[in-house]
Amino acid sequence: MAAVDPRKPAAGELSFRTPEPAAGAAAPLLVVCALGPEVWALRGGDWAAPPVLVRTGVGRVRARRVVGNLLSRDGYGALVVAGFGAAVGPGVQPGDVIVADAVRSGEGEEWPLTSAEAMAAELVARGLTVHIGTHHTADRVVRGAERRALYATGALAVDMEAAAVLAARTRLRPALPTAVLRVVVDTPTRELLRPGTLPAGLHAWRTLRDAVPALTAWYRQAVTDPIHAPQSSTLPQEAS
Repeated sequence: MAAVDPRKPAAGELSFRTPEPAAGAAAPLLVVCALGPEVWALRGGDWAAPPVLVRTGVGRVRARRVVGNLLSRDGYGALVVAGFGAAVGPGVQPGDVIVADAVRSGEGEEWPLTSAEAMAAELVARGLTVHIGTHHTADRVVRGAERRALYATGALAVDMEAAAVLAARTRLRPALPTAVLRVVVDTPTRELLRPGTLPAGLHAWRTLRDAVPALTAWYRQAVTDPIHAPQSSTLPQEAS
């Protein structure tokens, strides 16, 4: 179980940290999520070694501020953005995991991620159903025709924070190995606030908890294999 960070967190931040690593030890894994239930799920997982786990709060503004503060003052071995999200295309069910091979913002900025195959392999090895595709970061919940429009542009999942996290990482730690994954809560045929949402949410919560060993395994691989470091954004940073 991760220890409480003694520092006063920024607004919207709930942080749990490992003790300071011993000399020569790998820098810790930074895991960021937006919601309290995501924190509970991740904290309940089977971590071989506790991560630095931070709740940013919902939305790009909070995520950019919190992650920017973290990456500007501390050293980490890798970064994972994990939590719940929505599918925008067919063939994805609640409880499935969508691993990002790219993250893009509503303004069109895009961050390719070379970590997708390795992270997906670790998740599949633990019995989870995994898809790989582009994550689109929106400023609000996306429904109906908007989901179909995003799918038509190549997106597979939608969230509200990942683009801001990638923007901060690109500005401050561009070589930091990074992975992004969302456990699906709702789909185009099972949207939020409709019958079936609660069971889908519980399923997603359990899946996120069960994904923890895969995050640890990916981190161990990433800190020793530079090929998984992410590429730079394809558009100027100011577009985020």
